[in-house]
Amino acid sequence: MTGLVSRVWHVFSGIRTKIVLLSGLLLLLPLIGYNYVWELENVLRQGQEQTLMGSARAFSMALNQQPELFDRQLNTKPRLEEGKDLYAIALQSPIDLDGSALDWQRYRAHTAHYRDPYVLFSRTPYNDDDVNFDLSLGSDGHDVYALIEIRDKSPVLQRNNADRIDRNDHLTITLTTPEGELKRYAIAAKKSGKADVYLIGDDISDYEHNFLSEAIKAWWQETATGYTIELSLPGWLIGEKLSIAYYNVNDRFNRNVETIIATSNPRSAETLGTFLVPSPQIEKVLSGMEDGSSVVWVVDKHGRVLAKAGDLQSANGVWETTIKYQDTPEGMMGWLQTHILNPIYYQLLERPPEEVVDEMQNAAIVRGVDVQQALLGRPYANWRVTPEQGEMILSAAYPIKVNGDVIGAVVVEETTKGIKTLRNKALEQLFNVLLAVICTGVIVLLLFGSHISRRVRKLRDDAESAIDPQGRVKHQLEPISSADEIGDLSRTLSTMVTRLSDYNSYLEKMSSSLSHELRTPVAVVRSSLENLSFVTQDEDQQRYINRAQEGVSRLATILSSMTEATRLEQSFEHAESVSYPLEKVIEGCVQGYEFAYPDQAFTLKITEGSYTSNGVPEYIAQLLDKLVANAVEFRTPGTSIEVYLTQRKNMAVVTVSNTGPLLPENMGNQLLNSMVSVRSERQKSDKPHLGLGLYIARLVAEFHGGSLAISNRTNQEGVIVTVLLPLV
Repeated sequence: MTGLVSRVWHVFSGIRTKIVLLSGLLLLLPLIGYNYVWELENVLRQGQEQTLMGSARAFSMALNQQPELFDRQLNTKPRLEEGKDLYAIALQSPIDLDGSALDWQRYRAHTAHYRDPYVLFSRTPYNDDDVNFDLSLGSDGHDVYALIEIRDKSPVLQRNNADRIDRNDHLTITLTTPEGELKRYAIAAKKSGKADVYLIGDDISDYEHNFLSEAIKAWWQETATGYTIELSLPGWLIGEKLSIAYYNVNDRFNRNVETIIATSNPRSAETLGTFLVPSPQIEKVLSGMEDGSSVVWVVDKHGRVLAKAGDLQSANGVWETTIKYQDTPEGMMGWLQTHILNPIYYQLLERPPEEVVDEMQNAAIVRGVDVQQALLGRPYANWRVTPEQGEMILSAAYPIKVNGDVIGAVVVEETTKGIKTLRNKALEQLFNVLLAVICTGVIVLLLFGSHISRRVRKLRDDAESAIDPQGRVKHQLEPISSADEIGDLSRTLSTMVTRLSDYNSYLEKMSSSLSHELRTPVAVVRSSLENLSFVTQDEDQQRYINRAQEGVSRLATILSSMTEATRLEQSFEHAESVSYPLEKVIEGCVQGYEFAYPDQAFTLKITEGSYTSNGVPEYIAQLLDKLVANAVEFRTPGTSIEVYLTQRKNMAVVTVSNTGPLLPENMGNQLLNSMVSVRSERQKSDKPHLGLGLYIARLVAEFHGGSLAISNRTNQEGVIVTVLLPLV
């Protein structure tokens, strides 16, 4: 685990890697820009809210100056009664009087249901399943349309040639005209198709005073469950009050009315429910002011829609114009933006919907918190979300006042599609710029890091090649002329290598100088001792003279060893390489060792192969002498010294191993240096050793283009020295 961590750390410790990681901080720029654009969107939303509230106020002020548009609203009851007070929604498509309910499917949410609470009379206990009806009302600005879907288990139509219209199932329309006159109309049918409409006098049973009327058009259609009746009432006929009643006859013989269900009691104008239709006049005013960038509603004090202008699909706000006419990029940049960048960007961005589906689009009554506050006299803005798409819609409401009284409110709505599109465009442009900046920055930083890394690696390689593993200076370090920190480091290292070279040269010459300076006094001491031994006859004095002569001999041997390596290196300069058979040299040497060390056993093994090499055979023999001398000195008595020669690719592998003590830990490479030895004090006292044997062997191996290594044997029972020499 530690090795894995160290390898990972080594990978991420490079200059280029660190620069790449640091350049990753540039990725914070898109995040900062992204947050900034979102904050900008919030500011734009606040601006849109203020703008929309200003628009609502402008519409309100324009309507306040035309109080005659709200004459009917001045008399609206303070509290509406559900089912009794009727409202005709604004129709979005024409209605065909054909007895089919298909034209009304989109308005089903505004259908009112009339059952038990609206029963005015029942001869027998009333049952909801026997008779009831549903009512839908709509206005196209000119006429009022009604759809009455009646459930009647016992339908009874008018008899042919019958004069009375109250002895069968029939419908009555009771209303007040704009002038306040109360009128009643009865609708009956003998079969499915166009129904007869009668203007009723004082009593519906007085058929002589009931007259056919063309003012109201009706279609009576029988169904499997009862009837479907469609009506068309002209706008000039209807005033502020309206009631629709259904009279149910079950018995085909006595034909008495069994049940009466009505929206309100048609007895008098006071008992009728109120009736409200969208105002074409107010809608005309809105259409003249509305510019198509918002939806404008005008509602009465009960939230009922009086007029509406605009379409939510195009109500994108004033911000839409800032992006509507922007040129789309062309060429390669346009293709890259459309096919590569945008699909990536819109993984993060929210794309505005192509079509906004709002449940309030065809609302007949608006009851939002903004409307409630505006009807209390307080302007208010509110954000709401469409349930299907999650699209934000901003709504601003402003009160409409006549003579100081709030009679309604103006509601202006816009989507945030324009702001979202503007935000997305801004983010696209921001991301494009940041992408270019980041890519350029990363490339520049990577090139700069590579340049720095290359210079540092070159300086490292030069420094490593200038000094060999034994600490000797092989060549001087060329300083870099640049004025930066790497140049300063290069010049410092060059100075250090120069000083180290001078010091090594001093150390290398010191042994020769000492040897040269000490030879003369040693020779004087030796000659004096020899002369003294001739003239001295005393045994005690002769013993001391002999001991002194032994010390002088040891000192002479040390001085000779000190200069051996230097002499060998100097001889390399004048040595001539020849081609020679390496196996013959090794065989001859081993034969000589058997005579030189008669008590020591040797094992020679040479694998089959060609061992022709270039070099100086005498130096190779000297190398083997040093290795075998070391092996003999450290071997366990009674064991054999093994000398093997094998071939590995284009290299000859010579190994000399012995059974004996192991090398001290971490001492293998140090033993190849000058003046390093691991002999005991007893061994050093027997014969002077300066630790130059393996050092000289290494010099010979390197002179021949090879190498030398020393280690413990794999069986941990001794030491093996391995020499690699190149073959021809």
